[in-house]
Amino acid sequence: ENREDMLSSKSNRLTEALEEANKLFSGVSCAREAALDAQFLVLASNLGKEKANELHSEMTAFDSLTFAEDLLTFMGINRIEVEENDSDSESISGGYLPSNAWHKLGEETEKYFRRAPSFHYMLGSFRSDPPVPRQRIERQKKATGGEEKRVMPAQLKKMEESHQEATEKEVERILGLLQTHFKNDPDTPISFFDLVIDPNSFARTVENIFHVSFIIRDGFARLKLDDDKLPIIEPSKDSEGREDHHSAGARNQVVISLNHQEWK
Repeated sequence: ENREDMLSSKSNRLTEALEEANKLFSGVSCAREAALDAQFLVLASNLGKEKANELHSEMTAFDSLTFAEDLLTFMGINRIEVEENDSDSESISGGYLPSNAWHKLGEETEKYFRRAPSFHYMLGSFRSDPPVPRQRIERQKKATGGEEKRVMPAQLKKMEESHQEATEKEVERILGLLQTHFKNDPDTPISFFDLVIDPNSFARTVENIFHVSFIIRDGFARLKLDDDKLPIIEPSKDSEGREDHHSAGARNQVVISLNHQEWK
């Protein structure tokens, strides 16, 4: 009956009715009276909801301009003072934040965000899902044909033959130099080290000793010691070479060591 009066924002009739219902409920003894109290509670709740919807409160509204002004004031800029100073003097460069403005704001807001650091796994979290299988990139298989099998042994054989031919030519060249030098001056012994040592290349010196060893092995030259106990080399005569070639005891092969310091 008094619905409009109770919904008025200036009336306290709804509060008075609730207080009266609380007093009456203290004397309830029958089920009918409790049912009437429950019915009154439903009506009061509906009226309270409608009264709350009709209220127009601006307390929760957020004004961004006001917030910005308050924030600038807190950080060190007062707009009103800046405008007054600008009108009085042109030398003031107003509108710029102080150097410690953001640092000041950060210290203030840090108080409201204090919390324990979050936990991070160093090697990732344990997941029950199996890892995604990677796509396998299929490589092209090499064709296994009879032609390729025939080509490779031929190339290796060709390389071995070329290396062997180069060694034989180098041995023949050194033997020719040795024989020519001995014919021009047969009375002067040829020092073995003067023949094989290359003063500019240690590797070339080792190759020369290697090639001369073939000449000694085949009996085309022989080594002797001079009066100073240093080795000298001289080519063998044809008859001596043939005799030494048949007699294995006439030739001795030794292993010598020559490091870089000795070569220098």
